[in-house]
Amino acid sequence: MTTGRVLLASDLDRTLIYSAPALELTMPDPQAPRLLCVETYERKPLSYMTEEAAALLEDLASRTVFVPATTRTPEQYRRIRLPGPPPRFAVCSNGGRLLIDGHSDPDWRAHVHEQLAACAPLAQVRAHMLRQARPEWLLKERVADDLFAYLVVERALLPDTWVKELADWAGPYGWGISLQGRKIYAVPHPLTKSAAVAEAARRAGTERVHAAGDSLLDADLLQAADLAWRPAHGELADSGWQLPHLRVLPQRGVLAGEQILREMKDAATAQAERPASRR
Repeated sequence: MTTGRVLLASDLDRTLIYSAPALELTMPDPQAPRLLCVETYERKPLSYMTEEAAALLEDLASRTVFVPATTRTPEQYRRIRLPGPPPRFAVCSNGGRLLIDGHSDPDWRAHVHEQLAACAPLAQVRAHMLRQARPEWLLKERVADDLFAYLVVERALLPDTWVKELADWAGPYGWGISLQGRKIYAVPHPLTKSAAVAEAARRAGTERVHAAGDSLLDADLLQAADLAWRPAHGELADSGWQLPHLRVLPQRGVLAGEQILREMKDAATAQAERPASRR
């Protein structure tokens, strides 16, 4: 049965795929799920899914329009080898890139740059972040795809109020701040996963969007979806973030990724069994 009337959009890191520290395997070792490595970096395994999650994704990707929606740049995204056929659409750079069959769409890129003209320049925001950072907890800083910036920090040494103070400063300039693990992101407000996913849905001709994510950078995507999921970990869980159409899962870590895919499959199958809507 085809479920192609539904577009499934999902964040990757700490939603579908997990580094070793993020797995949260709390069960006895003999009961731990078998894992599949889906990303290698510098010749070392980096990210994993359970084998059951991999089988679910392979099935979903063959029967639906599955769209990875990540803050990763295209270069970082291409390190990941997800099960199933290569997605026709992928959203990278937090919506700054729409990949079609692996290639960045120039029309979408031009549209994004038009939207960002109303925000303060990246160079100004990056310079402010670096002026406010302290060497005792700043590990590195990066600019991603000439669109946004992030810091890698030692969380234990980061002052409790630093992120909020940065967010208060950045907001009037059209930028948002998000803390994810050891990374502090500064992202312009118009740069959203939801906008790029909506464009993918328009081009694919799907009727509904189902989405999953765990961080504040996924909030707009989940809010715009017809049905959404989040795990019991991440920024959204820490803040108790809720929506009427949001399903909050009790699982944490890699088992949450498996459960998200299981529920996505059930929901997409149920949607396919309903009569097609009239247009």
